Amino acid sequence: MDIFDKISKNMGGPLGQHQKWSHGYFSYPKLEGEIGAHMMFNGKEHLVWSLNNYLGLANHPEVREADAQAAADFGMAYPMGARMMSGNSKHHEELESDLAAYVGKEDAYLLNYGYQGMLSIIDTLVDRNDVIVYDAESHACIIDGLRLHMGKRYVYQHNDIESCEKQLERATKLAETTGGGILLITEGVFGMSGAQGKLKEIVALKDKFNFRILVDDAHGFGTMGKTGAGTHEEQDCIEGIDVYFGTFAKSMAGIGAFVAADKQIVDYLRYNMRSQIFAKALPMPMVLGLKKRLELLKSKPELREKLWQITNALQSGLKERGFNLGVTNTMVTPVFLEGELYEATALTRDLRENYGIFCSIVIYPVIPKGLILLRLIPTAAHSLEDVQRTLDAYSEMAEKLKAGYYKENKLVVA
Repeated sequence: MDIFDKISKNMGGPLGQHQKWSHGYFSYPKLEGEIGAHMMFNGKEHLVWSLNNYLGLANHPEVREADAQAAADFGMAYPMGARMMSGNSKHHEELESDLAAYVGKEDAYLLNYGYQGMLSIIDTLVDRNDVIVYDAESHACIIDGLRLHMGKRYVYQHNDIESCEKQLERATKLAETTGGGILLITEGVFGMSGAQGKLKEIVALKDKFNFRILVDDAHGFGTMGKTGAGTHEEQDCIEGIDVYFGTFAKSMAGIGAFVAADKQIVDYLRYNMRSQIFAKALPMPMVLGLKKRLELLKSKPELREKLWQITNALQSGLKERGFNLGVTNTMVTPVFLEGELYEATALTRDLRENYGIFCSIVIYPVIPKGLILLRLIPTAAHSLEDVQRTLDAYSEMAEKLKAGYYKENKLVVA
């Protein structure tokens, strides 16, 4: 098959006939104080449900002040080197110490990026003799990390403990012949479905099998648990998680990530993770800004309370109106609809252009053909008025979809 024919088939029709996305761009107004979830898109104000800003810290006055002061004091160039060379500072080490204590681990190591970080953790922790067991719906960064693994890997059905146990049995037999170990990888919160990974049940399997657990808690860090420490705190299994990974891009509204574990494991990663050894350290404004974000995360539980107020109002309202939210038990709010690709693009554009509501859309091949997933990310920056406006718009959109309005693929923009 010609490569362009293959692309055309995956897109659902001949090239040129497939409806194109209208990308556009956001503009972020320069305002004093806090900005909510309303932003300008192609010159029009939109209510956005696709923000990496769970706790509303992106424009918190104290965060903006810390970011600005750090930039004024150090600029963006410092530190001028990799951590192992000339790029270390007491502020980097203090942030690592604070993060480790917060998530209940001995030590932590800063990573420049979340995606790159997870790839590198997997690549560093295992060799060709080790076996990896992982959840079928793992994030793309985990999948790409698995592709670097030169040993065997076994996948278990999503959040299925019985399937997980069977794969651990297979992994154990193989590890006995190779002399390697077993690393199980899962997520604290699955970013598409909103389901929590079954961490506590997986930890319980340690009574039967010898393995280590690596948890990607990108969405859970700062949002889940009594103190916001993460999904492992939410499920009361902090000690059972061997390697904990969190990003700064979600609850902290920043850039970068960290990995936390026993000191011996962190030291091993620190001196063997090539992507960090040969990369410039996180810039000082980001590090000092992250310290302020972590301080607020710990000292202002009302931010997390506001997030859950918005989450509960949005999810209960959608359920009352008959929408299918799948199995979410976290902030991530997926809305599943039945429809084709062209209907998905039309209804998304309708919401954006005629209702002023911007949200993420997920389609085939991420989800099966015939389904549309609109993913809403509630934040502490949203208001109950935002929720009501969205509920009303979604009800009208659903009626249009049911009536076949979007099948005509002729959307009039007001």
